[in-house]
Amino acid sequence: MASVAHLLEITNTVAAETDQKIERIHGITRRSRMLALNASIEAQRVGQMGRGFAVVADEVKAISAEISQITDSLRGELKGKLATLSDFGRSLAAEVEHVRGERLADMAHNAIEIADRNLYERSCDVRWWATDTAVVECAAAPADEAKGRYACKRLGVILASYTVYLDLWVADASGRVIANGRPGRYPGAIGTDVSGEQWFLDAMATRDGGDFSVADISRNRSLDNAVAATYATAIRAGGEATGTPIGALGIFFDWQAQGRSIVEGVRLSAEEKAKSRCLIIDRNHRIIADSAGRGELVEHFPLDTRAGDRGYYMDNFGNTVGYALTPATRPTRGWAGMA
Repeated sequence: MASVAHLLEITNTVAAETDQKIERIHGITRRSRMLALNASIEAQRVGQMGRGFAVVADEVKAISAEISQITDSLRGELKGKLATLSDFGRSLAAEVEHVRGERLADMAHNAIEIADRNLYERSCDVRWWATDTAVVECAAAPADEAKGRYACKRLGVILASYTVYLDLWVADASGRVIANGRPGRYPGAIGTDVSGEQWFLDAMATRDGGDFSVADISRNRSLDNAVAATYATAIRAGGEATGTPIGALGIFFDWQAQGRSIVEGVRLSAEEKAKSRCLIIDRNHRIIADSAGRGELVEHFPLDTRAGDRGYYMDNFGNTVGYALTPATRPTRGWAGMA
């Protein structure tokens, strides 16, 4: 793209300089004709003695006219060729911009697809673990400390196999956390009242064991203010899909680390990385992952999606924005990846 822009710059410069030089030549020929006219007048005034000077004046006048004719012809030829070259350069620039825009849209699609698939697996995890015997028995008997300790142990075993989670919480039907997978790391989790938190309310309102809820990416004060993606579902009596909700399981995905790895992993050249910003935004256009590491959860990006679920466009600052949206049927519906 830089070479095409350079070609257009050179073409425009040559066109401007050509016009300037031709105007100077026209200026010189106008002065020559004026001198020739004055010489002719003076030759007529002195009569026979000025005849030789009149011949020279007529020749200067003829030469000036010929120079003007050649100059006008040159201007016309150069102007046409330079216009053709400029049109070619603009066409080439548009083609390069299209290819670049499509490439950015493809990379945005790949990035958001990775995020979407990764998080969709979390919905499978929470529905599966909510049927674990230790989790079900803990929720069924919230006052039983032995069952609470065993549930903590069981959740700890699960976490040992999954490095992407901050913690897993079991809350009873009243919204009090009665077990977590990392009591050593987050000792204040047990006893926390989550009855007013949206993930708990949505979990308790799920239709059956195949349903789940997902909360917006946010900081969790009880998890050292870490940025988490929270998935939840109801724990049901007997672990049955149609059982009565007796509590809720909340799982907290370490979004900051995973989101940052996705946007930083977009395959840009070193030159492109120096002047590009890869983002993931949620349905409210809030930045939730930023390769520049400065806009997460505090900045909004006004994405223009008039091109559809995938596309590119030039913003008001001359930047090319390639983007792709997640499918409307996914938990991440409305999210977008951008490069």
